[in-house]
Amino acid sequence: MTEERKQSSRLWLWLGAAVLVVIVFFAARSFTRDRLPVREARVSRQELVNNISTNGRVEPVMNYPVYSPISTTVKAIYVQQGDQVPAGKVLLELDDTQARARVASAESGVKTAQAALDAATHNGSLAERQASTADIARARIDRDQARSGLDALTKLKATGAASASEVTAAQQRLDSSEAALHAAEEGSHSRYAPADLARAQAALADAEAGLSAAQDTLAKTAPRAPATGTVYSLSVARSEFAEEGRILLQLADMHNLRVRAYFDEPEIGLLAVGEKVQIKWDGDAKAGHFWYGHVERTPTTVVQYTTRTVGEALIAIDSGDGGLLPDTNVTVLVTTSSQENALTVPREALHVENGKTFVFKVVGDELVRTPVVVGTPNLTLAPIVSGLQEGDIVATGSTSGLPLQEGIPIKEMQ
Repeated sequence: MTEERKQSSRLWLWLGAAVLVVIVFFAARSFTRDRLPVREARVSRQELVNNISTNGRVEPVMNYPVYSPISTTVKAIYVQQGDQVPAGKVLLELDDTQARARVASAESGVKTAQAALDAATHNGSLAERQASTADIARARIDRDQARSGLDALTKLKATGAASASEVTAAQQRLDSSEAALHAAEEGSHSRYAPADLARAQAALADAEAGLSAAQDTLAKTAPRAPATGTVYSLSVARSEFAEEGRILLQLADMHNLRVRAYFDEPEIGLLAVGEKVQIKWDGDAKAGHFWYGHVERTPTTVVQYTTRTVGEALIAIDSGDGGLLPDTNVTVLVTTSSQENALTVPREALHVENGKTFVFKVVGDELVRTPVVVGTPNLTLAPIVSGLQEGDIVATGSTSGLPLQEGIPIKEMQ
């Protein structure tokens, strides 16, 4: 019995010693284990700017393209690309033989239509009216003769020198001559119906429109500058054939340009009229040079642009030295929001779990999980609405690749 008690005492002694060794091991490990190397950032106040970057194309606000009105050849060119020209200057000259023939034909058509309208208005042409007057005169003579013959036969019948049938025949001749006279007089006043007059008026209007179009085409064979500007595109040469509708040159005020910018569909909702814009042209010889402007018109629909679905916004250029050229490709940076003195942390310091946002705040040499409320971030920074104070330190990640955890000892890495 005594031996059993001794063995039991030894067993408990060994168990106690083992527990003590384990406790000492974990305590020593706790004090000697490696600390997690982390990168830290200080919560600070600064301006928080949100930008959208995209591409765009420069275009004149008022562009004046000159088209060939007919298929013909270029007779002369009076300007060169890059020339500044005043309004009204003749820019070039096309072979106008065909255009002049069209004008002559149209003028003939107007004269014919005018004559037809005059005839309808005055109840016939001069020749028709003269013929009608002669017909009326002959009809009156025939009537008077028939009436005289009837009177003579009536008297002879009273003396028995003429029969009743002769008198009847004379009466019929009188009736016929009076009917002929009445028809001739009516014809002289109502040869054309109202519909004929309306038709003649429409024909004249159509002929005059044709003449106006022909004259306009003729004038465009020697086009003049519609406004003061610069010839920035000249696509033809002297004696070259130009088909109808081809652009011959383009004229614009080079100091009054804008940018048509293409924004991807998810970014359209961030745009608003008046937002500040920075414009850069890769072809600019001045390093770090920008043009500045603002959003003048936001997209009203989406279109297919190369492989992208985009909305087209118009950017007004507010400042610059006029160095931009039409049809050049530029980079557009739009400032969609700007917040001064915002309390910010780097975006990589934010973590989300179950829809809740938190950071790992550095307290002493440990990490403390701290819930935060954030505003709208930009590409690098996030505004803190609540949960942190200016000067707090947060962990942005570990240099070893291990995940951040609450309560583990850390060491700061630069």
